[in-house]
Amino acid sequence: MINLQVAKLFYQIAEYYAMDEVAFKPQAYERAARLIEGLEDDLADIYKVGGLEALMKISGVGQGLAEKIKEYVKTGKIKEYEKLKKGCPVDLEHLTAVQGLGPKSIKTLYQKLKVKTLADLAKAARGGQIAKLPRFGPKVQENILRSITYVKGGQGRMLLGYALSLVRKFEARLNELSGVERAVAAGSVRRMKETIGDIDILAIAKQPAKIMDYFCSMTEVAKVLSKGETRSSVKLHSGLDADLRVLSRESFGAGLQYFTGSKDHNIALREIARTKGYKLNEYGLWRGKKAVAGKTEEEVYQKLGLRYIEPEMRENTGELELSAKNQLPKIVEYSQVLGDLQMHSDWSDGANTILEMAEAAKKLGRQYIAITDHAGRLAIAGSLKEERLLKQMAEIDKIGKKISGIRILKGAEVDIDKDGQLHIKDKVLAKLDIVLGSVHDNFKMSKGAMTERICRAMQNPSMNIWAHPTGRLLGRREGYEVDWDKVFAQAAKTNTIIEINAYPERLDLSWQNVKRAIAAGVKISIGTDAHATNHLAYLELGIAVARRGWAKKSDIINCLGLEGLKKFLKK
Repeated sequence: MINLQVAKLFYQIAEYYAMDEVAFKPQAYERAARLIEGLEDDLADIYKVGGLEALMKISGVGQGLAEKIKEYVKTGKIKEYEKLKKGCPVDLEHLTAVQGLGPKSIKTLYQKLKVKTLADLAKAARGGQIAKLPRFGPKVQENILRSITYVKGGQGRMLLGYALSLVRKFEARLNELSGVERAVAAGSVRRMKETIGDIDILAIAKQPAKIMDYFCSMTEVAKVLSKGETRSSVKLHSGLDADLRVLSRESFGAGLQYFTGSKDHNIALREIARTKGYKLNEYGLWRGKKAVAGKTEEEVYQKLGLRYIEPEMRENTGELELSAKNQLPKIVEYSQVLGDLQMHSDWSDGANTILEMAEAAKKLGRQYIAITDHAGRLAIAGSLKEERLLKQMAEIDKIGKKISGIRILKGAEVDIDKDGQLHIKDKVLAKLDIVLGSVHDNFKMSKGAMTERICRAMQNPSMNIWAHPTGRLLGRREGYEVDWDKVFAQAAKTNTIIEINAYPERLDLSWQNVKRAIAAGVKISIGTDAHATNHLAYLELGIAVARRGWAKKSDIINCLGLEGLKKFLKK
């Protein structure tokens, strides 16, 4: 699947043009990239079946961009990107990953300090040179140093949302091969961790050599690192390493448990086995030289006196102790979330109409959605002013009469200003079914000031949900700091729901804080933050975060039916 590679190149082309201050092109490439990375179908397959015309039917892709995709399908390169990269004096790809740095500020750093790379940037910041520049200063310099460490920690990892689609294609292809009884991903993908460092796939196969040959020859493979009878390793074009292991039927469960991890969970589980007189490894659970369990994971856990533990919970944060006491919470199932409570349409910065979003959500089995376009005074993302927001409400009522099988809630994502006020009047907000409040500016406030800002916003009875609570962008921007104990207490007191934003770059609230929020009596919502119909599938990622945070069905308001949800929102 080439979608991620093409999207990445389009994002980088957008940044090159932005650095050169070219009008319109950056926005066009960035919009197309955002839509392409959410496509379910492979661009290469789309082109092979329907040619250039089929590519041009993709939302946000005109003839010019379709030609670039065609070029990549045929050659694996885009000449325009190569030309821009060659002509750019700086490592724009890595520098733009640093929080607070965009193409224009990078251009300034290059012109004033000859910063070309992350190493140059770190050197200039440590030497105090950045603080002396106009519009930078000591705080920006400090943030740059902190962000460099964060960016370096995320290098070589892929976001779960993108890795998951890749892995599932691998699983599907391998399971279609004759002689393959089962092929399944393990590792951090199976645990639904936010970012993925590598891919592990396990299989049961009658002819291991056949599956190894296929695996090593897949179009996504850039280089074969090793190839053996029962294990092969490859490097993918995406940069990730992928391993395939063929296991026996007798040891498959033990292998799946072992390679799923986490490392800390496995260490603790092996210690439990040792204290009971067993030895546990990837081949089975052993009493001396005799294997006593290994065919299934359930069998392994049961033999050790434990209830089965869902993969998302295996982080050694108390799950083994609760399992031994038969006190594990029954975490929410993927099928139990009935609706999507954050998405955007072409009324603000979305790519599709309200009707198109509703129809696509209906096909995915959603019972209801909330249209929550940006609203407020900030000039971001085409934010709706009050008059236009009222017009959209009327439009949603009209559309609701045209479509059956799904209900559309009237909502808005409203800016929270630095004083904790919402940027839309309460009398207008009162007409909405659901109101999300979110922070889009002044991220660098002190922890105390940001905490006060959020707590004050929660006092507004019009605000139902605090959206993407920390503002983090995985691998690019750390979230802002708040006093979580105070914020959770305020949310519980004011009946403010806290969102798990399911967009791949966010997955915010984190699973760790989901746990803390629930313990404080706070309810959780899940919203895809979809900006196109192909983003609606991200709901699964948000549910995964909830599961990793041990959320039960009763903790998540999207698990309520429509009438129950409306009643809850009016509390």
